[in-house]
Amino acid sequence: MADTEFFADADALARAIPDGAKLAVFKDCGVPMETARALVRRKARGLHLVTVPTGGMIADLLIAARCVDSIETAGVSLGEFGPARAFARAVKSGQIEIRDTTCPAIYSGLQAGEKGIPFMPMRGLIGSDILKARTDYALIGNPFAQNDPIVAVPAIRPDIALIHVALADRSGNLWVGRQSEQKIMAHAAHRTFATAEKIVDDNLLENEQLAAAGLSSLYVSAIAPAPGGAWPLDMPGHYGTDRRHMKDYARVSGNDDAFTAYLAEHVLKKPAAAE
Repeated sequence: MADTEFFADADALARAIPDGAKLAVFKDCGVPMETARALVRRKARGLHLVTVPTGGMIADLLIAARCVDSIETAGVSLGEFGPARAFARAVKSGQIEIRDTTCPAIYSGLQAGEKGIPFMPMRGLIGSDILKARTDYALIGNPFAQNDPIVAVPAIRPDIALIHVALADRSGNLWVGRQSEQKIMAHAAHRTFATAEKIVDDNLLENEQLAAAGLSSLYVSAIAPAPGGAWPLDMPGHYGTDRRHMKDYARVSGNDDAFTAYLAEHVLKKPAAAE
């Protein structure tokens, strides 16, 4: 058996996440929203988010609840539902520090982290203002060519990768489906905490149809059951996006009083469930 620890629910999982942790969070399909709500319920503070590669409702919610001190991101929005108002207000007010970057740079940093190397070279940042803001990005020469500059993006090693999956097993393996970025997150992070729609007894990695999209328990530190754990976002094969709820959230997230009422109704009561 793996050393993966099993928790009773997302609230127990969240209690194992320390204040001040650097958390990698995913934006689409498999977003650990119930873990985020649990972090709000336990009044987490000082978190440092790395969005993979951009942020959505999970980042906006944690920022609005004042759980976050800084964020490394290529952007935060609610997509078709509008701007991430809590994020925008927090940046303008100085409530959080923003480490601006690009989607390819996020992936490059995580890939360096998963490979155990100090940086990953890339070119797309050359000529952009990102290099002026990110003094930790180094413009270096290509050691194999003359007059060929490249950018060295430092490795990103999150303390914890937070993910939500359709299936986990009692051995600690996860099935991430098409969301292969979750594997990169888990490989780069020191630990991975997952919630799952369902936990099964059969070993997922012994199933020929599931193994290729599996994540070994070697990379998984903790699992908790959380049916509906991505709600109000979608979980392919289980439920779609709760569009009405997303519209309501987009409306209230930028207003302190309205957001307080939202927290009382949808976050502080547990558990939230997919419709």
